[in-house]
Amino acid sequence: MLSEALTVSAPGKVILHGEHAVVHGKVALAVALNLRTFLRLQPHSNGKVCLNLPNIGVKQTWDVARLEQLDTSFLEQGDITAPTLEQLEKLKEATGLPKDCAVTGHLAVLAFFYLYLSICRKQRPLPSLDIVVWSELPTGAGLGSSAAYSVCLAAALLTLCEEIPNPLKEGHGVRWTKEDLELINKWAFQGERVIHGNPSGVDNAVSTWGGALRYQQGNITVLKRPPALRILLTNTKVPRSTKALVTSVRNRLIKFPEIVAPLLTSIDAISLECERVLQEMAAAPTPEQYLVLEELFDMNQHHLNALGVGHASLDRLCQVTTAHGLHSKLTGAGGGGCGITLLKPVAFLGQYVFISDARAIITFPPVVP
Repeated sequence: MLSEALTVSAPGKVILHGEHAVVHGKVALAVALNLRTFLRLQPHSNGKVCLNLPNIGVKQTWDVARLEQLDTSFLEQGDITAPTLEQLEKLKEATGLPKDCAVTGHLAVLAFFYLYLSICRKQRPLPSLDIVVWSELPTGAGLGSSAAYSVCLAAALLTLCEEIPNPLKEGHGVRWTKEDLELINKWAFQGERVIHGNPSGVDNAVSTWGGALRYQQGNITVLKRPPALRILLTNTKVPRSTKALVTSVRNRLIKFPEIVAPLLTSIDAISLECERVLQEMAAAPTPEQYLVLEELFDMNQHHLNALGVGHASLDRLCQVTTAHGLHSKLTGAGGGGCGITLLKPVAFLGQYVFISDARAIITFPPVVP
């Protein structure tokens, strides 16, 4: 059992192409940001579990003895399985959360307890600990804040219970193996399911593996030597629910299958074309290739609007940037949140700026020179 404090972090993400289509088995292209979520875990022996989430105003403490009295037999199946509605209802009751648990803070607490009780279920007594999580990522903006939170929780709790090695054991840095990362990713996906219901899994995959990747139905392919792109993030500060938006697309697909299914197939084709162009650009980007990327941005944004996940604030972003010769689209679930704008190469820099170096998050309305 871990005895010293542990700090872990995980990046947020932007999706270039494939939003919502990825939930239905299509390809998504996503990249990690250098905006991160941080977690500090301090084990102790005071018989308490404390969760502190200062970004969203949550700080709660529970008695370990009380938690050990809970019936957690449903968690002792041995495999990493999706939490059922019955399991989540039991956890809500045990942790004192309301049944209508839609508030961000409530869902974050519920995800913590699902992972804590599941990963630590073999430990007796259950570990006493303080966990503090803080983030550079805005919540509900489409930048993968919940996935980064789930990845940090999974990594810290697995390390605590010695399911994976401590990266800083005896003062020597240890890189987690592919198998360790896969285990972190699987548990993080369960945390995402608690929060979002039916997520695609792409957010937690990017947050776990980093870099740029292609994601389809749980299969992850890391893109080798992705070209350097300059991306501007714009936060509309319009809140929305990923779960509600994913459900709305599913309902629209059921209602209009012959209309929506081709849209999802077309978004898939956009992702594949973007992947092809990015691979070609790895050697020597050309202006013509950059024009194709801009056109793909425009087409995907129109498709996402047709799926019903656009928003007036995102339309305004597209209008403002288009007036300056730039091309934008939503990223993530849509309905507000963040948009991304593909910036043109800056000749006097002598090189492109790698996408993971894009720190700028500006508040809508954007100011474009």
